[in-house]
Amino acid sequence: MWAGPLSGKQTVQLVLTVLEIVAPVFLLAAIGFSWVKLGYEYRIQFITRLAMTLSVPALIFTALMKTNIEPAALTTMTLASLCAYAVVTILSFLLVRITRLHAGTYLAPIIFGNTGNLGLPLALFAFGEEGLGYAVVVFAVMGILSFTFGVWLVSGGGSILKVLKEPLVGATLLGALFLWQGWQTPRFLTNTLDLVAQLAIPMMLLTLGVAMARLHPARLGRAVWLSLAKAAICVAGAWGVGIYFALPPIPFAVLVVQIATPVAVTSYLLAEKYGADSDAVAGLVVVSTLLSVGTLPLTLAFVI
Repeated sequence: MWAGPLSGKQTVQLVLTVLEIVAPVFLLAAIGFSWVKLGYEYRIQFITRLAMTLSVPALIFTALMKTNIEPAALTTMTLASLCAYAVVTILSFLLVRITRLHAGTYLAPIIFGNTGNLGLPLALFAFGEEGLGYAVVVFAVMGILSFTFGVWLVSGGGSILKVLKEPLVGATLLGALFLWQGWQTPRFLTNTLDLVAQLAIPMMLLTLGVAMARLHPARLGRAVWLSLAKAAICVAGAWGVGIYFALPPIPFAVLVVQIATPVAVTSYLLAEKYGADSDAVAGLVVVSTLLSVGTLPLTLAFVI
């Protein structure tokens, strides 16, 4: 974590380090964006289904199975993630009530960030395999909350059974079991799962860029200040929870960065599906993602 004023040389080194971390993330998203703008075909529904049912669950499972993180530390990270989302939910609810915005449209996007497409790559590039292990925990917690509480916020009803059928939930539980028991899959199966898992991060980043290119944003002025408010709420909430749980530097940094990620494309899809103001949510996705080019490096600079 940030420990005080830096010298000029340290500042330059920090800036270069942060750029090395975030540049691949946004460059891959830019490739996806450019791909669509150039008129090439990209079947986003197929790629998303492939990622969420195969490559991302493989990534979650292998990351948990092979991690050297103590199970107790992962349990603490799970509790910290739940608490962080609880704090962010309360602060977001107050923001929506004070500004008299429609809760069904704006509350879920403010709470839930893009912990998959952006959070996982950032954690991997910034903190290595250990950081990815912690990031997977936050991503899994967000996924479960998003498909229950998040759906309830948008539609008025969530389905526990639907969540249990999600491959990422099964991969999380199975990976946690292997971690707890110290089990390993046979080498040939591990190598296969590793290859499948390696598809996840580039596919998610390319798809993020494609989705950005196809969205039709609205209410951009409102989206700007809401995106800045979301970033402040999420960083403050995660930071406070991280201090409360006395998290070590890497899990602390991962928690803050993951919670502070911009509005996920999933929020737009849920708004479209359940009749919320999807164009307004699209504006939040686009603006918050563009602003994250500045806010995420700044956040990383304070937690590295």
